[in-house]
Amino acid sequence: MLIEFSVANFRSIGARQTVSLVASPDTAHPRNVIAESGEGLRLLRSAAIYGPNAAGKSNLGRALKTLVTLVQLSATGLQEGQPLPVTPFLLSETAAKGPSEFEILFIADDGVRYQYGCAVDAERVHKEWLVAYPHGRRQRWFERVFVADSKSYDWWFGSHFRAERARRRLWQDSTRANALFLSTAIQLNNEQLRPVFTWLTQKLIVLLPGSGVNFNPFLSLSLLREASGQEKIMQYMQAADIGIDRLELVEEERPSAPPVALLPGGLQLQLAIANPAGVAPQPPLKQLRVRAWHKRVDSGGEVALDLSDESDGTRKLFEFAGGWLRALEWGAALFVDELDLSLHPHMTRFLVGLFHGRANDKNSQLVFTTHDTTLLDTDVMRRDQIWFVEKDKQSASHFYSLLEYSPRKEEALERGYLKGRYGAIPFIGPLGAR
Repeated sequence: MLIEFSVANFRSIGARQTVSLVASPDTAHPRNVIAESGEGLRLLRSAAIYGPNAAGKSNLGRALKTLVTLVQLSATGLQEGQPLPVTPFLLSETAAKGPSEFEILFIADDGVRYQYGCAVDAERVHKEWLVAYPHGRRQRWFERVFVADSKSYDWWFGSHFRAERARRRLWQDSTRANALFLSTAIQLNNEQLRPVFTWLTQKLIVLLPGSGVNFNPFLSLSLLREASGQEKIMQYMQAADIGIDRLELVEEERPSAPPVALLPGGLQLQLAIANPAGVAPQPPLKQLRVRAWHKRVDSGGEVALDLSDESDGTRKLFEFAGGWLRALEWGAALFVDELDLSLHPHMTRFLVGLFHGRANDKNSQLVFTTHDTTLLDTDVMRRDQIWFVEKDKQSASHFYSLLEYSPRKEEALERGYLKGRYGAIPFIGPLGAR
């Protein structure tokens, strides 16, 4: 379960910003709170982030995605000297020369609370640390710090980090400057760190527009390959009442076709095949196409439409389906950017409600950015579930909670927000004004 996430010096974010899912003492909407977190914490099942365009809402998701990518791939997906995928806050000359910093607090599947963080720039990892809290007791497991003068790392391992000296030395020496120790140690069979690695790479799902094809529907496609997954997706799609009877995944071979632009309903995948020794790999080009079957209104027969022929909202629901259903099934934390894009307000309520309702029996969590102000409703959300972001005087993103304004329990939050009571709204001037 996600407790909080902090980021500093990343894209539009300058000074350290933190978004927390720790619930306030408020007793409203008890279903929106995870009362038994295993650590004595009351955690929120969801949080909404509002703000004007270009305020930095999406960069919180990009920061989460960057951390997941670094943990998952820095040891195996990069070679020595390759740059790390981080961009600092470029509007400050000082910040532009410094590392981006990420820190996350969470409760893993072993019931232990962990605090993991790293500071990295494109060239190297400058700092990395992990603290565990078994039974609520703080234990520093490891820390590495790059020392510029000696161009080497200072390493520190706590007494609770279980490893023989020789094995610890192997993991340490095998960690490249552009790789995380957490990732490297896992590749070299460190079992103590596996709950941390597993939660960060499997229990933290980030859906961003523009990643892959739109919202990267590969989770949905993987579900659609399985009979049980098809049933789950159809229950999800039919609950949205969009008139689709079933979905079909069609795989088409294009062995000699050059790469071409595809309609939104199709995806091109390179599938590896075995090759004789000495023969260069020539993987065939595969295209996966999703078809939506509808009932004809006059004959009762069926007709298939390519997913590209469906509405933007229908495609968005399908692209969401995999991440949404996986999160609810696995008890994962799901971050979604621009939840309301192409969706009716009733549909956004339906999607958020899945995390507040009985379907969420695994304590899954949802953090999302949105412009849908109809969710600013005390009948739907608690006051501590609402967050805002706006640019400060240094043009850097600043995240803050609605609780900072001490709103009344029955306050009309939507009207107050649109009137600018809580900030985080665009200031629009006349056309041509400078």
